[in-house]
Amino acid sequence: MKDARRFSPSTARNREPILNVLRDFLAENARVLEIASGSGEHAVYMARALPRITWQPSDPQSEARESIAAWIAYENLPNIAAPLAIDVRAKDWSVEGAVDAVVVINMIHYSPSESTAALFEGASRLLREDGIVFLYGPYKRDGKHTAPSNEVFEQWLKERDPSFGVRDLGDVEREAARHKFAIRKIVEMPANNLSLVFVRA
Repeated sequence: MKDARRFSPSTARNREPILNVLRDFLAENARVLEIASGSGEHAVYMARALPRITWQPSDPQSEARESIAAWIAYENLPNIAAPLAIDVRAKDWSVEGAVDAVVVINMIHYSPSESTAALFEGASRLLREDGIVFLYGPYKRDGKHTAPSNEVFEQWLKERDPSFGVRDLGDVEREAARHKFAIRKIVEMPANNLSLVFVRA
């Protein structure tokens, strides 16, 4: 039988630093919705490391959901749900009940800018009052790249799709504010990335 699991080299590098940030903001029994889970490697890693949380992965692409499901079957963890087919731009994410956190790892720059607005709009509908939005990835600051490697990366992104790109932190904060979220913490991460934690303003 073909193994549907996908593997992302960057996951092995960033999953532990991301986990360390999440530990500070997730309650022991939190319900987490992950948007754009990709291969599913982050989902199973976090669910294994935080056994009392409930992790709900999702991805709009069927191939990604197949990989997520394969990872779930391989790890056999009781606290991770089957992946949902969520496109952040949809008005209804088909998630039952409220969540304590919306986690988004490496999506913002791989999607059109309107996806950022849709993300915060959806989070405003689903998050509990004390919930968080967690974003991870590269960001510009004051319109400038924080490292030459990020500038090269953005060129590669735009060659792939002109609507992709490394977003400016100020633009993301303003979009969050439109949906009544404010940044609570910015954490410098390896490889010139940032972890951003947003709470309701």
